[in-house]
Amino acid sequence: MVPHIERVWQANMQVYGADKVWKQMNREGVAIARCTVERLMKRLGLQGVRRGKVVRTTTSDMKAPCPLDRVNRQFKAERPNQLWVSDFTYVSTWQG
Repeated sequence: MVPHIERVWQANMQVYGADKVWKQMNREGVAIARCTVERLMKRLGLQGVRRGKVVRTTTSDMKAPCPLDRVNRQFKAERPNQLWVSDFTYVSTWQG
């Protein structure tokens, strides 16, 4: 099956992932399981092109001081609105 997988992957400009390679092989009449295509492609080091932007989060500055732990790791509140805790690790905006 390896030559078939490599042929389909090469014929499609090396952009097809396991799912599209599997579908193309089925259209050509080559019966193979999708998980087998995925496993063989991983073994051969073949992968499809990934679309979309890379998500960038903040880069930690290890030299900067950490904020104080004001609740002493006790996140239990006795009554409503007694304790508010938040962590804005990553907020996506249109600004970039």
